Amino acid sequence: MAHPRYRRACALAVPLGLALTASLGFLPNAATAASPDSVPAAAVSTDGPLLSYVVNTTPDHATVGKVRKAIARAGGRVVTAHEQIGVIVVHSANPRFAATLRGVDGVQSAGATRTAPLKPSGTTDVGKPQKMDLPKSQLKAAGAAAKASGQEPLESLQWDLPAIKADKAAAVNPGSKNVTVAVIDTGVDDTHPDLKPNFSAKQSANCVGGVADTSKGSWRPYDPENDYHGTHVAGSIAAARNGVGVAGVAPGVKISAIKVSEPETSLFFAESVVCAFVFAADHGVEVTNNSYYVDPWMFNCKDEADQAAIVDAVGRAAKYAERKGAINVAAAGNSGLDLAADELVDTSSPNDSTPASRTIDPKKCWDVPAQLPGTVTVAATGVNKLKSYYSNYGLGPIDVAAPGGDRRQVPELPAKNGNILSTMPGGDWAYLAGTSMASPHVSGVAALLKSTHPKSSPQEIQWLLKAQADNPGCPKGDATCTGTKHVNSHFGYGIVDALDAVKE
Repeated sequence: MAHPRYRRACALAVPLGLALTASLGFLPNAATAASPDSVPAAAVSTDGPLLSYVVNTTPDHATVGKVRKAIARAGGRVVTAHEQIGVIVVHSANPRFAATLRGVDGVQSAGATRTAPLKPSGTTDVGKPQKMDLPKSQLKAAGAAAKASGQEPLESLQWDLPAIKADKAAAVNPGSKNVTVAVIDTGVDDTHPDLKPNFSAKQSANCVGGVADTSKGSWRPYDPENDYHGTHVAGSIAAARNGVGVAGVAPGVKISAIKVSEPETSLFFAESVVCAFVFAADHGVEVTNNSYYVDPWMFNCKDEADQAAIVDAVGRAAKYAERKGAINVAAAGNSGLDLAADELVDTSSPNDSTPASRTIDPKKCWDVPAQLPGTVTVAATGVNKLKSYYSNYGLGPIDVAAPGGDRRQVPELPAKNGNILSTMPGGDWAYLAGTSMASPHVSGVAALLKSTHPKSSPQEIQWLLKAQADNPGCPKGDATCTGTKHVNSHFGYGIVDALDAVKE
């Protein structure tokens, strides 16, 4: 199981920052910062670690232009500026850079997107997926079942499809080629025979670092052996019904890949995620799937300046995608936490340097992008339609639930595996579990809804997801489940229903 929400929890080796000096304009305090062009030249310290920052401004050309000058005078280099949402990505080795920019007129928030310097060295301890190592007798039974029922060769091992009636939905409407789901993740192997028929290269890119690279293949995993996550997610959404391997929830829609995870570390930083949402919005994507949280903080606290800037920047980008017609779907996380609790303890942040235990207030500290306004937040379930033991939950934060796998809930033959079977780089298939696997099931259902109701807004699609969901109600005797049979902390409005989604 990917934990928590796919991200590794171990610390990274922290390299030395670049020691630089320069003679640049300096903004010494808020009083002079309001008029940056009038500040006399002074030496700017650039002996700190080289970090990436987001500077969030009023989204207009004049303000962005003025702030650009202030950035240069404070020892920053603009990497890219998303003027339409007022987010500027900057690199700087000035240890006072963020504090200085916060005093500039037109800047609404500014902060570092990481705690370790750029270009980190070392690798993380990567967990391995559970390969499809079933006994030959079970594979033979799966093949026989598929042949008898007209299924895909491995479909009888996918207990998750009938759990949300996706198998029946495919016979009614497999989804429209006019609908694209963007997999914002570690990249997707578009050469996989189950993914190639539905892949949209023109809506794919590599956004690592904050600037979209659309060159051919840029969206593929850096390291297929370790960066398999996005490929697995893509298969659950839209693996084609083409007589090969598995089937996706919406096998007729398109999928695209927007890579945001850094090489070696597989960390997802804000500048990359902002780029991904903006790219998706500007390239006509109808659904984004987000099976991650923005590193290095599991929860970004709005009373901490750097973290508040991350919430602001990613929130602007996600809202921009929504305004352009995309519904954003995100995994709730794999730490077994009640996101509606009065307080939580986070022991894994920051995960790009040395984590330290901290007590947070969930009302002020958000899992981003899962808890951003307008995002569909997804909990995971197992074969018995119970919340997966690892899934985060909470009355209010959880919108809907979907199959994510659970080794404690095991189906009957031929599957005998409680996890989710999907595609892997190199033309392979494997089992994984996590809310990362639940989210793409909801993205697939959202794509079916958009196929059926092409003129519906993201808000209308979200309302339909909730209205059509089937809620099992709280399990008897489980005190962690609160609410009613219609809306509760384990399932939100319920487990999504693909068959209802394709009904006119």
